[in-house]
Amino acid sequence: MCVNFIPPTAQQIRQHFGYEVEEGLWKPDCWQDYAAPIITRDGLRLASYGFVPKRHLPPGVRLTTMNARAETIGEKQTYKAAWRRCQLCLVPMQAFFEPCYETGKAVRTRIGMADGLPFAVAGMWREWQEDGGGVSHAFTQITINADEHPLMKRMHRPGDEKRSLVIVESDQYHAWLACRDAEVARSFLNHYQAELMTAADAPLPRKAGSTDNQQLI
Repeated sequence: MCVNFIPPTAQQIRQHFGYEVEEGLWKPDCWQDYAAPIITRDGLRLASYGFVPKRHLPPGVRLTTMNARAETIGEKQTYKAAWRRCQLCLVPMQAFFEPCYETGKAVRTRIGMADGLPFAVAGMWREWQEDGGGVSHAFTQITINADEHPLMKRMHRPGDEKRSLVIVESDQYHAWLACRDAEVARSFLNHYQAELMTAADAPLPRKAGSTDNQQLI
């Protein structure tokens, strides 16, 4: 599952998503607990990558909530309240990264649009009360089974279930954000056309976030 992506630049947010935003508010790549721009029905905001930020985990508990499985999003304690309230968002990005094992070892692979333009994936957000009375925001990406997707089935270890982020068609952005019915929201959780996507080997990151030995939920 995706644990690293490249957010758009502030200029791309202005040009492709229509929101005015300052430069320098987020890092050029995003890992767990990094701030990134998301779009909700109320507009653009910064949010932490991972539905439960590490600082809000009970002592000794390690889990990663960067990806929520569509099949269980309405049942898991972590997500079900926000899902039923349709706290939906779009996560804009230039590309995301997955491991491809076709060579027999993991090759970091950059996945994006064939035309090189930014895009947005389906996500869900929530608020967190912070010490001192402030409020922060966090988000997760929604994933679906990709065993039959021509591109995404190539990712991840042999024998593992293949998963994919849900790339939302640009003409469906408003409808996704405006949706107030969780069952209707499921109708948006579809695969994107593989011929409109591209995948290429990518250099290893300077500093990678690790999910080794963490509990996935």
